[in-house]
Amino acid sequence: MARQPPPPSVHAAILLCLLSLSGAIEIPMDPSIQNELSQPPTITKQSVKDHIVDPRDNILIECEAKGNPAPSFHWTRNSRFFNIAKDPRVSMRRKSGTLVIDFRSGGRPEEYEGEYQCFARNKFGTALSNRIRLQVSKSPLWPKENLDPVVVQEGAPLTLQCNPPPGLPSPVIFWMSSSMEPITQDKRVSQGHNGDLYFSNVMLQDMQTDYSCNARFHFTHTIQQKNAFTLKVLTNNPYNDSSLRNHPDMYSARGVAERTPSFMYPQGTASSQMVLRGTDLLLECIASGVPTPDIAWYKKGGDLPSDKAKFENFNKALRITNVSEEDSGEYFCLASNKMGSIRHTISVRVKAAPYWLDEPKNLILAPGEDGRLVCRANGNPKPTVQWMVNGEPLQSAPPNPNREVAGDTIIFRDTQISSRAVYQCNTSNEHGYLLANAFVSVLDVPPRMLSPRNQLIRVILYNRTRLDCPFFGSPIPTLRWFKNGQGSNLDGGNYHVYENGSLEIKMIRKEDQGIYTCVATNILGKAENQVRLEVKDPTRIYRMPEDQVAKRGTTVQLECRVKHDPSLKLTVSWLKDDEPLYVGNRMKKEDDSLTIFGVAERDQGSYTCVASTELDQDLAKAYLTVLADQATPTNRLAALPKGRPDRPRDLELTDLAERSVRLTWIPGNDNNSPITDYVVQFEEDQFQPGVWHDHSKFPGSVNSAILQLSPYVNYQFRVIAINEVGSSHPSLPSERYRTSGAPPESNPADVKGEGTRKNNMEITWTPMNATSAFGPNLRYIVKWRRRETRETWNNATVWGSRYVVGQTPVYVPYEIRVQAENDFGKGPEPDTVIGYSGEDYPRAAPTDVKIRVLNSTAISLQWNRVYPDTVQGQLREYRAYYWRESSLLKNLWVSQKRQQASFPGDRPRGVVSRLFPYSNYKLEMVVVNGRGDGPRSETKEFTTPEGVPSAPRRFRVRQPNLETINLEWDHPEHPNGILIGYTLKYVAFNGTKLGKQIVENFSPNQTKFTMQRADPVSRYRFTLSARTQVGSGEAVTEESPAPPNEATPTAAYTNNQADIATQGWFIGLMCAIALLVLILLIVCFIKRSRGGKYPVREKKDVPLGPEDPKEEDGSFDYSDEDNKPLQGSQTSLDGTIKQQESDDSLVDYGEGGEGQFNEDGSFIGQYTVKKDKEETEGNESSEATSPVNAIYSLA
Repeated sequence: MARQPPPPSVHAAILLCLLSLSGAIEIPMDPSIQNELSQPPTITKQSVKDHIVDPRDNILIECEAKGNPAPSFHWTRNSRFFNIAKDPRVSMRRKSGTLVIDFRSGGRPEEYEGEYQCFARNKFGTALSNRIRLQVSKSPLWPKENLDPVVVQEGAPLTLQCNPPPGLPSPVIFWMSSSMEPITQDKRVSQGHNGDLYFSNVMLQDMQTDYSCNARFHFTHTIQQKNAFTLKVLTNNPYNDSSLRNHPDMYSARGVAERTPSFMYPQGTASSQMVLRGTDLLLECIASGVPTPDIAWYKKGGDLPSDKAKFENFNKALRITNVSEEDSGEYFCLASNKMGSIRHTISVRVKAAPYWLDEPKNLILAPGEDGRLVCRANGNPKPTVQWMVNGEPLQSAPPNPNREVAGDTIIFRDTQISSRAVYQCNTSNEHGYLLANAFVSVLDVPPRMLSPRNQLIRVILYNRTRLDCPFFGSPIPTLRWFKNGQGSNLDGGNYHVYENGSLEIKMIRKEDQGIYTCVATNILGKAENQVRLEVKDPTRIYRMPEDQVAKRGTTVQLECRVKHDPSLKLTVSWLKDDEPLYVGNRMKKEDDSLTIFGVAERDQGSYTCVASTELDQDLAKAYLTVLADQATPTNRLAALPKGRPDRPRDLELTDLAERSVRLTWIPGNDNNSPITDYVVQFEEDQFQPGVWHDHSKFPGSVNSAILQLSPYVNYQFRVIAINEVGSSHPSLPSERYRTSGAPPESNPADVKGEGTRKNNMEITWTPMNATSAFGPNLRYIVKWRRRETRETWNNATVWGSRYVVGQTPVYVPYEIRVQAENDFGKGPEPDTVIGYSGEDYPRAAPTDVKIRVLNSTAISLQWNRVYPDTVQGQLREYRAYYWRESSLLKNLWVSQKRQQASFPGDRPRGVVSRLFPYSNYKLEMVVVNGRGDGPRSETKEFTTPEGVPSAPRRFRVRQPNLETINLEWDHPEHPNGILIGYTLKYVAFNGTKLGKQIVENFSPNQTKFTMQRADPVSRYRFTLSARTQVGSGEAVTEESPAPPNEATPTAAYTNNQADIATQGWFIGLMCAIALLVLILLIVCFIKRSRGGKYPVREKKDVPLGPEDPKEEDGSFDYSDEDNKPLQGSQTSLDGTIKQQESDDSLVDYGEGGEGQFNEDGSFIGQYTVKKDKEETEGNESSEATSPVNAIYSLA
């Protein structure tokens, strides 16, 4: 029973399925891996399909292959097994399949002609070479013939036929005389592509020589000569006057009748020609006529491709290289002279041998993975595709349930080790064939690192760097980065991890220094490697060389002091005028300076100090000006104030030319700072009148320069002088100068074609400025056409910088050209740019979305990719929308805000991270193009497992007294599971000394703890974390307050307390107390000045006894019972008794010399006994006014 073909719906389903298959594993080029892994054979070298050999040499047919284990080889000849062992002339090279056929002992090479094919085999499969057609080169002899003289009338056309013998390959034809002199060719006499010699009209001088056709054969390097033609020209004027050869009317002078052109080759008015894609197209038209006709070439409906077309043989041949389908069409040649013109039309059809669209590639998969081999080719006519496995047709191979053939694609699902084989795709049409080998290898390899271990990477501070971690494994491992062996996976913020595993640090900081560990993991294990990153300080020149003006013969020193990282080797070098400086006898180079002794004129120029390490460098430049003897001394110049230069003046235009002009100016005063540069600016009055543009820059030593100009610009110039202080004001403008016009020499840049709506394409470009317009009425010729259809070009003329093409299909490619044109002509042929019409929203959603939970915060996604036709635009990314539906903890409110994860490019898998543990989630997938999101996929639900909790909130440490410390905390904001308790770790410390760590475990409901202090002096460091079944979560650390020096208890919170002396309320209180003391002192002085008297003792000689502490008026004195001085004396600072002096001091009121003032100026000393002074004036007391006594008196 005949097998029925599957319905179209099945093919559509298969094509959709193909897009979901994962990409293959790539085996690195590391030799250690290449040598270890099993690998089917791969053909690495083979002879060309049409293999022509020299019969004088041994025959060599190449075939080399690689594989593990190394493959063995055998050959077929004309599709039958070729037994090499039975032929003594044939051998095979060692460790190779290359055949060597040796004819040194005799034999005919022609006996070995045929079609050969090489087979390379090991235990994992068989690879095939191309079918190599072996042919022996032939150079047959020219047949002997007797040629009669050729008789022709002067002015008539003539063809001398060559008819060379058929050689292999075809010989090279050229014409010479029998004396081996080359035949001079021109537009009248020339050789055609077929080897014949054509005379458009014969002249009398043509019979001065004979004509012999010669054939040169490639392999034998021999030249065969045909018997010579002898020419006899019949003429009405037998005198061959050479002076008439260049006569403007040569033919009339010789009595030759003029004739209209007619074609000698090809015949008739029309012909056709077929050419293969990728080859050269050669069209030829040879015409007769008197005078000799001129040949011109045209293409109907368009222009000749200027980038590929060239004229040969005096315009009689048109060659178009590397032909493509767009070169199809009708070409015609026009032959014309003064008598008339004729034309011949050649219809060109472009066919194509098969060429690759998608060549099958080797497929390396892990067990259980899916993959595909695609063999897609194009040609004209459309080629057929045949699949083989290990050199046998796929139809006759053993069935494989994991393999499915869908036209030009083989689909593999759930591959196993037994699926290894080599597949061949043969695609062919009547013009040729293509054969490709692609093996399917299934590997099961644990992760391994490919880079050296413990690499040291040094990088400059604030630079960007990338840490590479090449790895390999099957299945493809996942890679994560860690720093200093701890913490979470590094990604995001200042870090970015690429798909190949490289870690990029966007801006290096000092804290980024450390050891970075990359860990590659798959189901078979894991491997890791470390990279040590050292951050180095940048190299900086902090004291730069300064511009100097030196007198000839003096000594100049240019400083260059550098700060660099001490661990790097510093090299300081100098450049003069941007070239390496040769340090001769007159120069001395030190680490921080360059000294030039006996400065000469040749030393003038710019000097650049280059400070470099192996990681970076810094530059600083200064200009040295050397003055003649009469110049002002350098030290005087240095002492004068420097300023910006004055503006240049007296601009003059001379040497006016079509594209250039000389501008001369007089420099202004440099104001004690040498002029280093001049900037020439220009303004034009057509496109941007009044706007000045920089034209060129010149050294400060010149004041005249040739300026290169553009056509059709009305120029006006000005000059700005520059020194180290700054720029001068612009000079007054020069007179205007307009250049003549010309066609544009360039086309607009940044040509783009993009859709702004789904049914249009907007073509935009950067308009050309005044200096590139080259003429008036600058406009743009915009051409466009569909890329696939190769339709004729549409065009429009635009004066702006955009053009909108309407009514376009959705997102199809267009070829676009924009050519500049002005009134003088068109610009050069523009480049072709590919643009796209507008995008529409995608029509399909990803299907078969599969979710695999990786851990408590991440999931792995896999989906079937959408078919390209449904994207309706450029596929930007696949996007997952997900939201947290609920928590598995009861009564825990969660935010259901939608979040998204993007997966750029056309990929079938991705990872969503940063999820909340112990939660229910929902997820939808969409495909995104430039227009927006497509439809949503089916909603998927998944649950994240329990994780570790976040840190406890509001951790507080209080110290109500010296014996206890109270701890309080709140539950974590994110439990991430069921809390099973808290863990508290604390340790006493005093400076750098640490006590033993103590661990306390609490129930999940306990949020307080009181600790009894064992040591009232030490402080304590507390670390608290919450626990779930998975483990302990993030910890929070606090410390107890410092030991109090006051009697009042203190408390510590999570924020630091400020010093009490800096608090506003305390400063205010101290100020109020000081003010109160001041007021009391003022009251005391006022009372004394009003005559108030203090009571005195009636008996000055008798000291006050303890039994008489006060008088009747209530006044009293304080005394020190342990140390009573005699009346009228005072205790000295050293404890002796001395006579009361007349001056007062606050020290007198203190105990010894210990009286002191506080920070706010208030007196806080302690008080001691103060004795009355002796009465020296009447009965009034002479006791000094004391603030202490005043206070106590008022009391």
